[in-house]
Amino acid sequence: MVGQVEAEFLAAVGRLVGPVRGVGVLLLSAFGVCSVSDEGLPLGFALLALVAVGAVADFGDRRVSLVFAVARVVAVCVAQDALGGHAELWALNVLTTTAITLQWEWGPAVAVPVTAVLLGVQVGVAGFDAGVVVRTALESALARPAFLVVRRSARRVDVSRVRRAEAERAEALAAERRAREREYMALLHDTASATFLVVATQDVDAAAVAGYARRDLDLLTRTPESRDSLVDVGASLRAVADGSPLDVRASTVPASVPAPVALALVRAVREALRNVERHAGEDRAELAVTTGQGRVTVTVTDHGCGFDPAEVSGHRRGISGSIVARMAAVGGDAEVTSAPGGTTVRLTWSA
Repeated sequence: MVGQVEAEFLAAVGRLVGPVRGVGVLLLSAFGVCSVSDEGLPLGFALLALVAVGAVADFGDRRVSLVFAVARVVAVCVAQDALGGHAELWALNVLTTTAITLQWEWGPAVAVPVTAVLLGVQVGVAGFDAGVVVRTALESALARPAFLVVRRSARRVDVSRVRRAEAERAEALAAERRAREREYMALLHDTASATFLVVATQDVDAAAVAGYARRDLDLLTRTPESRDSLVDVGASLRAVADGSPLDVRASTVPASVPAPVALALVRAVREALRNVERHAGEDRAELAVTTGQGRVTVTVTDHGCGFDPAEVSGHRRGISGSIVARMAAVGGDAEVTSAPGGTTVRLTWSA
């Protein structure tokens, strides 16, 4: 299978080799006419006209270009004796230029026999000259490997690009998988582990436990909201405040954010309020939602006993997983500050 870079290289070769040959041979022929004898000038100009027509043909169909390439080499080689002067140098330059470009434009099945025929014409007209034969054969033989080396380099670039793209896709998939795992672990902390803690520390009847379990299962298996939808996170967070067992004084404003961002903010705030309920020794909290300059800021504040965030065990995911990592996963930030007398959780997200 031909890759993009290799295909572009082959297309460029097919488009440029003919015109380069046509212009090159035309220039060589213009100088060649200057090298012939005075008696050979009329024939020289006639050959120059043929070369000019062939140069025009080199810009078109490559099969027509091949016919003219062969015709002008044969014509110059056959006429070199009649041209006089240094016409043999003109013939040799036209022959070698044509032979070299044929190796790039055509495969060996065409280029090799055509080159052999042209060399045979030159030898038949001018006689055997080892220098001419060796030069033509050597230049033609080196032109083909040069073409193959460049083509192979283009192929390697294609392979490298494919491998890099595959590596980037694999990394993106791995990052997405890790993000989903982090979100699931955070959600698991918010649901099942919280239910286990309630059951272990409080006297809860079986019906309540079943209700908690149904709620947790619903949250864990719910289909994520569409990434294209917008949600008023202010209204969503006010609902969270109203449903909290704490006395939450809420101050919110309308703030439309993508559904995944709203979900992260809602779950982070729910975890922050749950932490107040469990650890702050306080039954009141304050929730504020503000907007400005494309940014949504949510703060949850309590006036409880406080704690040192640096001393929280790494095995506990309430802050690191359910708040900080959750906001980071949607491109937001979370900052938790605490001291004796209160704790503030500050969540920010910028559009």
